[in-house]
Amino acid sequence: MSEAPVERLIPISALQHYAFCPRQCALIHNEQVWAENFLTVHGQLLHQRVDNGEPETRKGVRYERGLVVSAPLLGLTGKLDLLEKELASGKLTPVEYKRGRPKKGDYDSVQLCAQVLCLEEMTGQTITQGALWYWQTRKREVVPIHDALRKRTLGLLEAIENLFLVGKTPKAVHGKHCKACSLLDICNPLINQNDSSEDYVAGLFNLENKSMDDEN
Repeated sequence: MSEAPVERLIPISALQHYAFCPRQCALIHNEQVWAENFLTVHGQLLHQRVDNGEPETRKGVRYERGLVVSAPLLGLTGKLDLLEKELASGKLTPVEYKRGRPKKGDYDSVQLCAQVLCLEEMTGQTITQGALWYWQTRKREVVPIHDALRKRTLGLLEAIENLFLVGKTPKAVHGKHCKACSLLDICNPLINQNDSSEDYVAGLFNLENKSMDDEN
């Protein structure tokens, strides 16, 4: 990645989408496709309740909600659900709220790490941990921001930059994760993963170009 600010800042949410499914990321951020279901609506209501709260200080900790962050050098931007700042030490801890329960995949941790990277670029402070709060379990989980997670997050960021640059939506790959996707009916993974029409059209162009070359 270059050290100069990039022209198009990637939303932090795109990293979570890409880690969940590259096709979902392309549909949302390249094709501007979106669909609501119970899960997305419930999640939005939860985030609105958190983000709209007023800043407050309790027991030496400052709580800021709905804080917009950006890292132009990395090419990231987004909004934090909650940022905690210990007044005595200045320690920062981002907290991301999720409607469900802890997942097997790392996409929630990746999203949190991206928030940390933005905060570090903005403040110059090294942040070693964040937290995820899950509505279904009503529990807060501390997430260490270690080197492996940072490397994973930066790798996804680079992959998304390439995805946006090429502008091509990946083919569908059906899996268990599809059941939790609000774009299931739009994506139609069982149909589109076997769709060879794009390859067929590309083959026609290749045949046409070959024919023209032979004539010349």
